[in-house]
Amino acid sequence: MEKQAFSPRIIAFCCNWCSYAGADLAGVSRMQMPPDFHIIRVMCSARVAPEWIIKALSSGTDGVMVLGCHIGDCHYISGNHRAAKRLALLNEMLAFVGIHPDRLLVDWVSASEGSKFQTLVTGFVQRVRELGPMEISGQEPMIKYQVAD
Repeated sequence: MEKQAFSPRIIAFCCNWCSYAGADLAGVSRMQMPPDFHIIRVMCSARVAPEWIIKALSSGTDGVMVLGCHIGDCHYISGNHRAAKRLALLNEMLAFVGIHPDRLLVDWVSASEGSKFQTLVTGFVQRVRELGPMEISGQEPMIKYQVAD
């Protein structure tokens, strides 16, 4: 009996103005990509809260991508600078709590870079496959959220 290959669950947060358009270009150009990722469109990469990434990883998502406009080309002037700083710090924190930092990818894709989007997704999916499934000790989320009444 042959063992099935691991199919990772990956979330890609894409900024509305550049990386989402790059993903769209890759799609309409029929570029081959693994089907192991789901795109969540956000207005700016700076809108991706670190808590969202932690929540995704602690809930069993195997990898998270945050893709935004190139530095200096942000439609909100400095949003991607803010995201780069915030997510670099988050990457260090992930390693501290035992999550492999390669489970988070932060990069910049313009609307005309469909092939770059395809390359990033393909490479990231392969890297996460090599890391294996995200293991959550004791099936308890690392961070518990409470909804305020």
